[in-house]
Amino acid sequence: MNDANDRMRMVAGIMVLGSFYRKTFDMDHSDTSAAAFFSRVIKLVLSFWAAEFFMTGGLWVVLGVNPVDYAPIKLVVSLVCVLITLMISHIVAMMRARNIAAQVFVSAVLSILASTVATTIDYHLFTYVKPAVGVDYTIENFCYTLFYGVSLFFGWSCFFIAYMYNLKVRAQERRLAISREEALTAKMQALYYQINPHFLFNTLNSIVGLIEEGASSQASRVVLSLSSFLRKTLEMDPLRDLALSEELALQSEYLAIEKERFSDRISVTLDIPQELRTALVPSLILQPLVENAVKHGLGRSSGDLKITISASQEEDRLQLSVDNVSDAGEVLPMVKRSGLGVGLANVEERVKARFPEGGSLIAGPVSPAHFRVTLTMPLRAPAADRLADAAINAAPAVTA
Repeated sequence: MNDANDRMRMVAGIMVLGSFYRKTFDMDHSDTSAAAFFSRVIKLVLSFWAAEFFMTGGLWVVLGVNPVDYAPIKLVVSLVCVLITLMISHIVAMMRARNIAAQVFVSAVLSILASTVATTIDYHLFTYVKPAVGVDYTIENFCYTLFYGVSLFFGWSCFFIAYMYNLKVRAQERRLAISREEALTAKMQALYYQINPHFLFNTLNSIVGLIEEGASSQASRVVLSLSSFLRKTLEMDPLRDLALSEELALQSEYLAIEKERFSDRISVTLDIPQELRTALVPSLILQPLVENAVKHGLGRSSGDLKITISASQEEDRLQLSVDNVSDAGEVLPMVKRSGLGVGLANVEERVKARFPEGGSLIAGPVSPAHFRVTLTMPLRAPAADRLADAAINAAPAVTA
């Protein structure tokens, strides 16, 4: 009965120690759970002293001493060292908020005390059991064992400090990456939601123009087309990428709206290689470019306007270009980066935020009547389950 009670008290003590140890690490800001950390530390401590146990036994064999008689003593001492190491780890964990120099100093002091306790237990057990190993436990052997133990405990303490620091740094890096991702997501959403008001303003101006011209039927068709276009864009996830063919289909709807007003002046050509139609692009990334081509192409000339949307591959980069050529136009001023309009500046900011290393926008006149905007981004292939959708929504190669 007494033995059972002793075992129960021992188990309860171990559970209390484990709970206290886990609670200590719970105060840390690391994203490793206390239970997972506690379990990992126990495994590391057991592995550390198991390796030392077998290495010591192997050394005795090399020295020509049979370690069998000494193995029980060594096993008891190793178990004591495991418990002491867990206590040292607990104390060091409680000091993790202090600087590393203080942790190392305390670890050195604890290592000396721990080695003294372990060596004393080893000495008394050796003296009591007197194993037939043919070796006397002299003061010289005691000092050797003492310093050997100090090196082991201090080595573990330094490893444990480095291990906790590594966990802290990795957790900080993950939190920083999450913060950057959240900031980028918020920025991308803000830039995306600027597109619809800008487009809506231009389209409403077109509707007003049709009404003023007395083209009520055309104005009605534009309103219906605008309603359909806005419904699709507003329901779209601003962070979801589209296949290029899907993006072109959306732009075809927008151009259909503009053609209601300028039916005899606008012609559109799509020059998109078949292999690039499934490339992924940010949603509505072409919208401001096409708007810019229509607005400025027709606004600077009384002649017809030819719009060409083209795509090409440059190594691992996708280049999208929107050209607008006026049949009779005046000389166009050079567009500097600081002079980009709201729409183009929006696209430039979006693509640079999304692709910091490979996104760019270049805009400027090619000739007095020819203006070009080129968008560059990494060439990315879609997931397999979206290839079918992209094929269904593919736009025609040429639209007149």
